[in-house]
Amino acid sequence: MGAADSEQRIRVRRKRMTGEERRRQLLEIGRELFAERGFDATSVEEIAARAGVSKPVVYEHFGGKEGIYAVVVDQEMRTLVGMVSEALTADSARNKIEKAALALLRYVEENTVGFRVLTRDSHVASGTGSFAGLINDIASQVEYIMVDEFAERGYDPALAPMYAQALVGMWALTGQWWLEVRRPKREVVAAHLVNLAWNGLSSLEAKPRLRTRRSR
Repeated sequence: MGAADSEQRIRVRRKRMTGEERRRQLLEIGRELFAERGFDATSVEEIAARAGVSKPVVYEHFGGKEGIYAVVVDQEMRTLVGMVSEALTADSARNKIEKAALALLRYVEENTVGFRVLTRDSHVASGTGSFAGLINDIASQVEYIMVDEFAERGYDPALAPMYAQALVGMWALTGQWWLEVRRPKREVVAAHLVNLAWNGLSSLEAKPRLRTRRSR
C-alpha cells in the first residue's frame, strides 16, 4: 500500500467521525496541550494539526482555543470539586478531613493532565476561573466543618472561613508538590496532611497572639 492510499484511508476515517466524537477529540487534544504548555503557548494551529483537521473545524466546534480551554477547565473543576464534596459526607469531622485529603490526592494521581491544566495560570481571555477560584470553591464547602468544630471548642466561628482557606491551600500546594515527586504513597501523604491539620486544630489557642516583638 502506497503513501497516497494510506492518506486516503486516514481521510476516510476522519470523515466517519461524528460531530460529538470530533468534539471529544479536540477537547482531549486541547487538554493535553494546555497541560504541557499552558494557554498562551498553545495555538489553534497545533490543536488542529494534532487532530488532523483544518483550523476552521476547531472554530466551528469551539470558536477558538478559548472555547476549548473553558470547557476543559470547567470539566476538571467539576470533577475535583465533586470528589472532594463526596468525601465531605463522612460521619465525623476528622473522617471528613481524611477523606477530603485523600480525594484531592486521588484526583492528582488519576487526573494528572487535568491537574496540570488547573494549576497553570488561567488566561483572562478564557473567561474561566483560576486555580485560586477553585480553592475558594472547595474551601467554602470545608468551611461549615470548621464552623461546627470552632463552635464546639469555644473558638470564634467567624474565623472559620480563614482557616478553611488555609487548610485547603495547604492541601492544594502539597498536591502540586506531590504531582512531581509521587512519593511517599498517597495514603502516607494524606496521613501527614491530616496530622498537621487535625492535631493543629485540636491544640488551637482560643486567642492566638504573636510572641515576637513588633518591629518599629
